[in-house]
Amino acid sequence: MHDDPTRPRSVGAHDPRAARPGAPSVLADLAGRYWDEVLRDDPLAATSLGDRRHDDQLPDPRPAARAEIRQRLAGLRESLRAVPAAALDEGDRVTRSALEEALVGHVARLDAGRISGLDAWTVDPLEGLPSQLLDIPAYQSLGSPEHARALAARWRAMGPYVDATVANLRASLAEGRAPARAPVARVVEQLDRVARTPDAEDPLLAPARSVVADAASAGMAADAAAAFAAELGEIVRAVVRPALARLRGALADEAMPASRPDERPGIVHVAGGAEAYALLIRFHTSLPLAAAELHETGLREVERIDAEFADLGARLLGTKGTAETLARLRDDPALRFATRAEIHAVAERSLDRAREALPAWFGILPRTPCVVVPMGPHEEEHGTIAYYRQPAADGSRPGQYYLNLSAPETRPRYEAEALAFHESIPGHHLQIAIGQELTGLPEFRKHLGPTAFFEGWGLYTERLADEMGLYSGAMDRFGVLSFDAWRAGRLVVDTGMHALGWSRDRAIAFMREHTALGGNNIANEVDRYIVWPGQALAYKTGQLEILRLRDEAREELGASFDIRAFHDAVLGDGAVPLETLRAIVRGRSAAARRG
Repeated sequence: MHDDPTRPRSVGAHDPRAARPGAPSVLADLAGRYWDEVLRDDPLAATSLGDRRHDDQLPDPRPAARAEIRQRLAGLRESLRAVPAAALDEGDRVTRSALEEALVGHVARLDAGRISGLDAWTVDPLEGLPSQLLDIPAYQSLGSPEHARALAARWRAMGPYVDATVANLRASLAEGRAPARAPVARVVEQLDRVARTPDAEDPLLAPARSVVADAASAGMAADAAAAFAAELGEIVRAVVRPALARLRGALADEAMPASRPDERPGIVHVAGGAEAYALLIRFHTSLPLAAAELHETGLREVERIDAEFADLGARLLGTKGTAETLARLRDDPALRFATRAEIHAVAERSLDRAREALPAWFGILPRTPCVVVPMGPHEEEHGTIAYYRQPAADGSRPGQYYLNLSAPETRPRYEAEALAFHESIPGHHLQIAIGQELTGLPEFRKHLGPTAFFEGWGLYTERLADEMGLYSGAMDRFGVLSFDAWRAGRLVVDTGMHALGWSRDRAIAFMREHTALGGNNIANEVDRYIVWPGQALAYKTGQLEILRLRDEAREELGASFDIRAFHDAVLGDGAVPLETLRAIVRGRSAAARRG
């Protein structure tokens, strides 16, 4: 075996998607029970994955419900401790390790919410209300009258769901725990925009419009489709919109006056926040890391990338130093897009090139396709630059690379390709679709895993794409550097705000000083870190671990190192905790060395 990406390699019997012996009955039962708990706790995730059993439900945000799920998960963990790892084969040891970390992380996340009230007082413009509800039509399809009945029931449940969320917020405010101000202002703006949206453009009425246009696709007669459309319209007008208006009133009149100012956005300023942040670090990274350690790692990475910026800027732009290079990248209008169509076209071309290059670098390839999807108007202004939505496990929906096409004059051309490779191929889509297609694994291993694995892989592939020859020009390497700096900066500003007490302005200034991101993107990103404490730490943590394991394997195997074998080892067991990944990769390297 050689480190030669052009040599064909047959995976055959070594394809991890091949069926494996079943786990012992107790372990299999615990894994199945955990997956059922996950889907019951998050019925929207179930629908998104193609599991239609909970299509009529929304999550239960009541504190009593959160306490109940924690108790059940803690019970599962106690039962898992009685399953000895020494008695298991290699595949089942991986399942046990992954299930243990999943339960530890899930309980840690619930405890972080309980200790700090995080879930009650957080106001989230990305995945909270109203975006969470407005996104549902994008993945809840209609294929039968039963689907239509479930959808109508879920829409009807939106009113009580919003009111329960408002009740949690009010209880939190009464305890002296308040949200940060900037995200509250963003959500109020979102709600105002939703209130102005005409019926013809309302996402929540999209199922009514589609079923009237094509009743047969929903398995309904024309009169039944018309009745369903009328029912859904009445629910939106009589239930959902009044509930969102009540939410708007609570945010503007109660949360905003009590909100924490931009000088105190971090969770450290909330009672129980420091303890909660430590739990969130464990949840997102799957490692027992301290905030101070992550902060220092970020500073070292930023210093390294600053030097790369200065060097590349001198060679390609004739600039002197990091600051001048970043200013040129940020302020030169010639480096921006002119139209939405241009952004979309670059994404499509990037995916096409990546698809063609995959076989030389990966032995296992996904069967499920990936498509580019423009973000909806309700999420563009305050949303991140892009995100990925996993395929439906039943094959009814491909992987989707959602792309923010708004304000093209602010979107750098040199970042577009790195973004596409991260979110789609060889990034999130490759990893997630392969994971879903694995056979002989418990369901939770196909769909769940630590943030550090998912996002670490995505970040790793941005530089891998350069090795694969996917970038169309030298300027695109500025995108690689900017995004690497962006994720390194996250280590600094996330810990800065949530552990060290940094202000929002200080976080924005740091990101502006060390990345080429546009001002609108930086503000959106910092507000994302404010409402998702710890999540931003996962990217660099995971990327650095994958790079360390790759260097280890290459050093150990020398001329026998095979990049495809390495990638298959990383992806062939689903998204696993980083310590489990170490054991897998080192075990495969040892086996390859033995021949």
